[in-house]
Amino acid sequence: MQNLNDLVPNGVTDAQRSLEKLIAIMAALRHPLSGCPWDKEQSFESIAPYTIEEAYEVADAIDRHDMADLKDELGDLLLQVVYHARIAEEQGLFSFSDVAESINAKLIRRHPHVFGDGEAEGHRERWEDIKKQERMEKAAKNGAAPDASLFDGVPAGLPALLRSEKLQRRAARTGFDWPSLPPLVAKVEEELAELKAEIDAPEGDMRAQRRFEEFGDLMFILVNLGLHLDLNAEAALRAANTKFMRRIVSMERSAATLGKPLQDMTLDEMNALWDEAKMDERGKS
Repeated sequence: MQNLNDLVPNGVTDAQRSLEKLIAIMAALRHPLSGCPWDKEQSFESIAPYTIEEAYEVADAIDRHDMADLKDELGDLLLQVVYHARIAEEQGLFSFSDVAESINAKLIRRHPHVFGDGEAEGHRERWEDIKKQERMEKAAKNGAAPDASLFDGVPAGLPALLRSEKLQRRAARTGFDWPSLPPLVAKVEEELAELKAEIDAPEGDMRAQRRFEEFGDLMFILVNLGLHLDLNAEAALRAANTKFMRRIVSMERSAATLGKPLQDMTLDEMNALWDEAKMDERGKS
């Protein structure tokens, strides 16, 4: 069992000093008289898009293995937390210390095998049980039924791939999931065949809607396949995007060497440059 007192050092640390400075800077920026005009005008709603953007920029720095950039992006993300907490404190809702204490309590509560007498074996199952109990208590506190929906707490504003993954993970906890890979792969092929059928279908009032639905079904089952392969769909697609951009940039460079921009090339010529970019990547790996 970890002694919590050992986790908090005596005296003020560099981390505490830097965080207190950041909190003080934000308070100065929001000061009603001497603060920054732009910062004073902001609200939870107006800075929420920046919060989401900064989280993605952190993920991008990690994907690029750029640790110097990661340091800066983590700072930008921390600023968002301090910003929201400052607005809340001004409204008498909560403070930054309340935010920190909330996550401290949650981490301790969800890790009884570290901070209590729980056993390490089976901690994943206990983690999910604790989270379920937390959701039920939160629902009861908000006046909802104690046996609230399985999907309570999955934010509607998540990126679609990430939300699909969370929804399917929740459903799998009840046993509603594919038992193994072969029938799941067969389902992927079935959904692809259904999309192909709609692509080949004759014109009609509902064809566009049916294509839309079948395409969504295919994406949904691919997310489930990723879960069974222990792959994150959002991260995998981000990596595919990065690979596509890298190869197109390589094609642009090759085209410049040939003195012929991509837009002036035939599709066959561009495909040849694409194959060269792929071969070049394989040679470097």
